[in-house]
Amino acid sequence: MRGMTATHLPILLPRPRLLRLTRGSVPAAATFLPEVRVDPSAVPHPQGYHLQISAKGGARITAHDEAGAFYARQTLVQLQRVAELGDGAIPCLHIEDHPDFAKRGIMLDISRDKVPTMPTLRRLVDMMAGLKLNELQLYTEHTFAYWQHREVWADASPMMPDEVRELDRYCRARHIELVANQNSFGHMERWLKHRRYKPLAETTGAIQTPWGTRSQATCLCPVEPRSLDLLAGLYDELLPCFSSGLFNVGCDETWDLGQGRSKAACERDGKGRVYLDFLLQIHKLVSARGKRMQFWGDIILHHRELIAELPRDVIPLAWGYEADHPFEKECGLFAEAGLSFYVCPGTSSWNSLGGRTGNAMGNLLAAAKHGKSGGKSGGGGGYLITDWGDNGHLQPWPVSFLGYAYGAAVSWCLETNEDIDIAAALDTHIFVDEAGAMGKAWCDLGAAHEATGITLRNQSALSTLLLDPACDMTGERWQGGTIESFGKAKKRIGEATLTASKATQRRDDGELINEEIHYAGAMMILACDLAIERLKRKGKLPGKLPQRTRKQFANNLRDILTLHRHTWLCRNRPGGMTDSAARLQKAFQCFTT
Repeated sequence: MRGMTATHLPILLPRPRLLRLTRGSVPAAATFLPEVRVDPSAVPHPQGYHLQISAKGGARITAHDEAGAFYARQTLVQLQRVAELGDGAIPCLHIEDHPDFAKRGIMLDISRDKVPTMPTLRRLVDMMAGLKLNELQLYTEHTFAYWQHREVWADASPMMPDEVRELDRYCRARHIELVANQNSFGHMERWLKHRRYKPLAETTGAIQTPWGTRSQATCLCPVEPRSLDLLAGLYDELLPCFSSGLFNVGCDETWDLGQGRSKAACERDGKGRVYLDFLLQIHKLVSARGKRMQFWGDIILHHRELIAELPRDVIPLAWGYEADHPFEKECGLFAEAGLSFYVCPGTSSWNSLGGRTGNAMGNLLAAAKHGKSGGKSGGGGGYLITDWGDNGHLQPWPVSFLGYAYGAAVSWCLETNEDIDIAAALDTHIFVDEAGAMGKAWCDLGAAHEATGITLRNQSALSTLLLDPACDMTGERWQGGTIESFGKAKKRIGEATLTASKATQRRDDGELINEEIHYAGAMMILACDLAIERLKRKGKLPGKLPQRTRKQFANNLRDILTLHRHTWLCRNRPGGMTDSAARLQKAFQCFTT
């Protein structure tokens, strides 16, 4: 029977904290109008619920609050779905459930370079509701339509104020908090490239980052008073669109700091002090507008002596995207300072083409373990699954579904979800696949890159090759890659897409999901073929490959560009697509010049 485990418990996502089968079963139709009672004395945990299904009484829900009643209904919807995929019956059972983390959310990057359409955003919110997630952030640099700053977003197909208000209402109806998000210190290059904003930049020259030299300023100058004037104006336009009392101001990866106009201040007072002083001024702007500030915690963690000076109401966000990220250490520092904090793992979808399944699950699991415990001094307040779009957001959206689902599961109840059969859960509740194929296909596709024998941080070797076909393959980090290992990876990619072709999804976008997995697979196979051809010739650059080989790669890349544009426009607005496609065009030129 689809949707049942070996122990005959129904597959639920997340698994409840306590699920006990009782005797008998009932038709799914008998549970469509459950009896609902909200009674905090009967269910002590916020967002908690009890669900009873019996042959005599149908379905009965007792909840701590309205959110708990909503989550009980989501569990009931999942039980009904399991029944529809099986024999039409729901087993009689008793469930007691509540979340480990009070806040469980997704942060979707809408600035590099995809801005989803409103139907796509509503689909995301519906998925989140079914997964019992309750916070959504749209990571924003330049993709909100600020009335006073049209040149910044003119070509970006931004979120309009009325669209944000509409999405806010849609979220609230599903017990999801839409939290404002606007980077406010670093990652401001989309602003600072324009003539009007260049006087606010930390530097006008090249900057050094941990990954090399960048030609363009990314950081507002913290000792320039007009930087705060800009932010005040942005907040006055943005924040009234949100009913949430929270606001994520970003402030991560301030690479430029101390390399330009703030250099003297940083040398005199210390880079950490200059950073904190500007952060405190941003905090005043946020507080004056009635919001509670969230910010990325990476920079302050490099200046631990200053953590104690953070205002008690700020919420640092401890982020890291590798399976071995030191969440325990970072969470402990924030907890010891008496701060409520979020732990922020990622989907590992970006810079991957088809995902990094093992790393994603390891990273999400570690965050749940250490965010829940909060080091030695108590627990964290939230768990935010980040979903980035670095280097053109080439990965199709379903690559992220595994991260959403597993993150939702372990942040709801770590104890019962750590070893969940994620492929089966995806098939049952995300892809609604009667054949039980699509969940496995995406999991396998995301694991295929491991066969290359190359492990890179924050990326897969296949993504690196596709974006830079002429990359140096002679360095130490490429030593595990061989003709045989890339051939093995290619075989696994083909097997994953073949598995996907067997799926029978009950989704209105099922055909598009089929196209998306074949698009991701095509990019990954092209990268494997390129590696094999270069390794055959001892790392020879693409331009030195035989003419027939170069022509074939160029033709394949042309086909991928067509798929890229098609799948992009099925879920996203046109703004940003040209910038994204330019990265593939650059790869295309490696074979035509």
